[in-house]
Amino acid sequence: MKITIASGKGGTGKTTLSTNLAIYLKNRNKDVVLVDLDVEEPNVTQFLKGELKNEYPCTKLIPKWDKNSCTLCKYCSEVCNFNAIVTTNNKVLIFNELCHSCFACSELCPTASLFMEPIKVGTIKELFNGFYFIEGCLDLGQEMAVPVISQTISYTNENFLNSLKLFDAPPGTSCSFIEACRQSDFIVLVTEPTPFGLNDLKLAVETLKVIKKEFAVVLNKDGIGNSEVEDYCNDEGIDIIAKIKNDRNVAKLYSQGKIVYKEIEHFKKSLEEICSFLGEIR
Repeated sequence: MKITIASGKGGTGKTTLSTNLAIYLKNRNKDVVLVDLDVEEPNVTQFLKGELKNEYPCTKLIPKWDKNSCTLCKYCSEVCNFNAIVTTNNKVLIFNELCHSCFACSELCPTASLFMEPIKVGTIKELFNGFYFIEGCLDLGQEMAVPVISQTISYTNENFLNSLKLFDAPPGTSCSFIEACRQSDFIVLVTEPTPFGLNDLKLAVETLKVIKKEFAVVLNKDGIGNSEVEDYCNDEGIDIIAKIKNDRNVAKLYSQGKIVYKEIEHFKKSLEEICSFLGEIR
């Protein structure tokens, strides 16, 4: 089973929940692998220290111009929907950061003057500390997270076929969020009872409905705001599978890079409720 833990905004406690849930399941002899898909700023390794087992480059394919065969017809510029190619009077300019590797320019070039070649855009790290966890990391200066997210998911699926996979998604509702969710069986949305939390939860819910994914909500920091998030979920028929109390001690342990549920009983109880719900949907 593949479960993505996501949020419409940063700072809701998504990574705290992901790391604690993975350790909780591992300590109950579950075959689980945790995957950090927040590739622009991965931080699971701040909480889980492990031995590096394998490291692999992530690449994307970008066009390379062959000036000898090119007639400067400008067709490649016209078919590129991402403005990654500009044809001047004497050359073709390619902007790697804008390229989405769609192959339109390469496949449709009438003189076959553009061929695709790989460039490195990130790294996948496989680590072990009683169980495996995977980190995808985008290289500095690279613009697009989706290729690294996609390849990190593929690597996990290929190498941990029978494991329960927990994907820690990037925040927001952009292409990165969609890529982290689209292959999963179920999405856990972590939110908080604040106006910002409600606004971004609505965006996440609307996005998941479009891509036709099942989901439920975990309400973190319960008690700091109002009931608007709960009212919204009730009106929309969305399950709230756990409420995690607002507790300064949770933030203190988190800031120290510690596993929270081992020291705070109500947090452990919330994990039990989440696991119970996830067991029911299998």
